[in-house]
Amino acid sequence: MTGFILAIDQGTTSSRAIVFDDAMKVAGVGQKEFSQHFPASGWVEHDPEEIWSSVVSTARSALGNAGRKAAEIAAIGITNQRETVVIWERDSGKAIYNAIVWQDRRTAPLCARLRKQGLEPKFARKTGLLLDPYFSGTKIAWILDKIKGARRRAEKGELLAGTIDSFLIWRLTSGKLHATDATNASRTLLYNIIKNRWDDELLSILRVPRAMLPEVKDCADDYGQTDPKLFGAPIKILGVAGDQQAATIGQACFEPGMMKSTYGTGCFALLNTGADLVRSKNRLLTIIAYRLGGETTYALEGSIFVAGAAVQWLRDGLKIIGKAEHSGELASKADPTQDVYLVPAFVGLGAPHWDAEARGAIFGLTRNSGPAEFARAALESVAYQTRDLLDAMKKDWKGATSRTVLRVDGGMVASDWTMQRLADILDAPVDRPTILETTALGAAWLAGSRAGVWPQAKDFAAQWALERRFEPAMDKAERTRKLKGWHKAVGKVIS
Repeated sequence: MTGFILAIDQGTTSSRAIVFDDAMKVAGVGQKEFSQHFPASGWVEHDPEEIWSSVVSTARSALGNAGRKAAEIAAIGITNQRETVVIWERDSGKAIYNAIVWQDRRTAPLCARLRKQGLEPKFARKTGLLLDPYFSGTKIAWILDKIKGARRRAEKGELLAGTIDSFLIWRLTSGKLHATDATNASRTLLYNIIKNRWDDELLSILRVPRAMLPEVKDCADDYGQTDPKLFGAPIKILGVAGDQQAATIGQACFEPGMMKSTYGTGCFALLNTGADLVRSKNRLLTIIAYRLGGETTYALEGSIFVAGAAVQWLRDGLKIIGKAEHSGELASKADPTQDVYLVPAFVGLGAPHWDAEARGAIFGLTRNSGPAEFARAALESVAYQTRDLLDAMKKDWKGATSRTVLRVDGGMVASDWTMQRLADILDAPVDRPTILETTALGAAWLAGSRAGVWPQAKDFAAQWALERRFEPAMDKAERTRKLKGWHKAVGKVIS
């Protein structure tokens, strides 16, 4: 059997598809951006039909660019923006409302109400998550409450709900399979990560009918096959994982104590804790890193809502850079005597603060502050937020040490300046791999290993290759001073 694998990477701002060859190298790529909808302040939506069409078109493009036909593809692996949800009709497959995106904050009042009722410890104990609009469960509840007749139809079994992976699987298989994997399920506020099943008590609290939820499978499992009409021949779907867990796999972080951080729209740092389900005392999340062969591996996760989005703000909002990749060069020209801090709480603050009401602010401006200082502040904000996550992980679990190496991926890591500043602020090594398509690679590995055409975990990990290691070079006193200024700035925006 051929070793070619098609990875579908459905992200927040674009859909990508990558064909990997027998040697696990990129053979063909397709990518397409899609529209972002902001119907109200703090609301973010996507059109499910636009997502679907972008996935199909990019998959076809990747196959064409690789010079491969569907019959030559051993399997498909899917990775996706995790907490974004869709509710659609069982019969037609048509969504009853736009997809509500993980960044959306409309359910903050519901989360606050549940916290006031003293329910957050219950949710945290069972799901490893905190009550925040970030997660999927309250989004499902909102649609059921606000769309006329939705709850009644859901209770009758006429509606289905799921994260983007579930919606794609349903469409790809022409409605033959309603399924998700354990990593995506673990981000819904509805899934018991100890018992590995949907939790009836939590479903009851949020009034989400069990019948509308997908079957939960291992990450490397049988997810049916595509309708032959889509790509010219059926292709088996054998791997699924949420984007951050897929990146963890793609970075070969299979051993407890290994850590990766992905710098895309947001930043997501995962620390593998193995079979040890670590209860965070510092407002980190306990999640399922992956489930293979029925065995669950856990992780601590720190979620930062704004990372690359801060660079997009420099480009699209302030218009001080023409392209995102220019940010590092501009930051390098900043006046070293100015301490300008950007707290990018554009959609609230994630871990370890979890303040949905916090909003962005800039501190330390002088008459001489300009584009270079703004660029440096934006990039440094990502480093500071990552340092906060690493400090929290060290407090929570003895497996995180002061010299934990951070494996990085995502669009921002191409900037040498940014990665060096990250190492400086962390006071820890930062490793950039030769293959930066780690999220898609992780999904591809799940499918390829399940198909028996790619190596198993140990041999796959042995092929991980370092492109460059960034060692910390900042003076301790300067690091301490800068971190003190950062924490003072954050303290001013926390509500």
